[in-house]
Amino acid sequence: MSSAVLAVDQGTSGTKALVICPERGVIGTGTVPVYPRYGPGDRAEVDPMSLLDSVIAAGRQALAEAGEPVAAVGLANQGETVLAWDPSSGAPLTEAIVWQDRRAESICTELAPYADELAQLTGLPLDPYFAAGKMAWIRRERTREGVVTTSDAWLVHRLTGAFVTDAATAGRTQLLDLDDVTWSARARELFGLGSERMPDVVDSAGPVGTTTAFGATIPLTGLLVDQQAALLAQSVTEPGAAKCTYGTGAFLLAQTGKSPLRTSSGLVSCVAWRLGGRTDYCLDGQVYTVASAVRWLTELGVISGAADLDPIGSGVPDTGGVTFVPALAGLAAPWWRGDVRGSLSGLGLDTSPGHVVRALCEGIAAQITELAAAAAGDLDQPLSVLRVDGGLTRSALLMQTQADLLQIPIEVSALPDATALGVGAVARMGIVPGLTIEQAVPRWEPAAVYEPAISADEAAQRLERFRMHVDRLLDRSSSRPNR
Repeated sequence: MSSAVLAVDQGTSGTKALVICPERGVIGTGTVPVYPRYGPGDRAEVDPMSLLDSVIAAGRQALAEAGEPVAAVGLANQGETVLAWDPSSGAPLTEAIVWQDRRAESICTELAPYADELAQLTGLPLDPYFAAGKMAWIRRERTREGVVTTSDAWLVHRLTGAFVTDAATAGRTQLLDLDDVTWSARARELFGLGSERMPDVVDSAGPVGTTTAFGATIPLTGLLVDQQAALLAQSVTEPGAAKCTYGTGAFLLAQTGKSPLRTSSGLVSCVAWRLGGRTDYCLDGQVYTVASAVRWLTELGVISGAADLDPIGSGVPDTGGVTFVPALAGLAAPWWRGDVRGSLSGLGLDTSPGHVVRALCEGIAAQITELAAAAAGDLDQPLSVLRVDGGLTRSALLMQTQADLLQIPIEVSALPDATALGVGAVARMGIVPGLTIEQAVPRWEPAAVYEPAISADEAAQRLERFRMHVDRLLDRSSSRPNR
């Protein structure tokens, strides 16, 4: 019997599939792009069928390249992307509303008196980023038919016929009781979702059903939300360790162990994974626009793509007094101000594309430094190292800037596609009884380590300048008349 597994990472801008053999590593890959549509009013949506088609196509590509069967399949998902669909036919009833979408802002405003209660129940601040607000918006504005769920439940149903979601993905909805890891009747009531049929909450590793979507019949044995899958793949399994993924957005997660840690810093407390009925928890902080901010600069013609960050940014010694707060879709943790918009200030006649690129890298790194500081405060211990993955870790300029501002080493993953590797690990755990996380996850080895190259005083000065500009944006936004 084959010991290889098919690991599929269904992400915002595309789907990546790997065939992973425990002895030989990655032996097959497949990649299929996905094209979200962005519209006025901070809308972001995607055709659900394009998500399903990309999963099947990427999986088949990887299997064809591997040229051998697999024992199981694992699926990672976007987390907070939602849609309504018909449970009888599996047909989508709405577009999939992407995690970046802000159209549920009005619903969250209505629920503001219950924000503290919801945070205590679910570990999540009240914000349109999470799935519940989007689900409630679909029910109010689009359709009362079918079921409304996160995208993973629909994908799994289309692949296997099961109606499930894993505990970590359920924890991203703001409908899961953080302590009991069951659907919260009170949270569902507050969002007007009390009568909804909800998927069963299952462990990340274990048999869910079988699928023939990739050819031969294969058991689906691994389910995990994307950032938690990356956390697992980078062996961040002990309290105090942290990882950050630099993708469309950036996501910093810090492990907290077997008990949820209610945070006072603005971070999210959520399920890391549930294995064998035992739940691990983590802290989570988000930056909404990272690679998407690079794409924005590209569309403006400042650069031709992410590969330009280093050659153009390295052409100048500093930002030239330019400060970029890249809150192009609002500020997430620890501020949670989706109404705030980004700023680019300090421009002069001598400002070059290099200055703007350096300011963007510093703005991204400064936001992640704020998240790391908040995590250290909640954990009551400093972070000693940050493990990183994602496409933008290829930028030495961004990684060095991150090390400088954080004042700790940055370890860049030697293994690309950490999310797929993480869900591949839980898929293996789902078919091999007694397999531990340590045995399932490839041994951590960084491809590069960036040490701080500036003093702590200089780092503090640069962070203080960034915070001053963020404070101005917050004040300016708060002083605007309500619309």
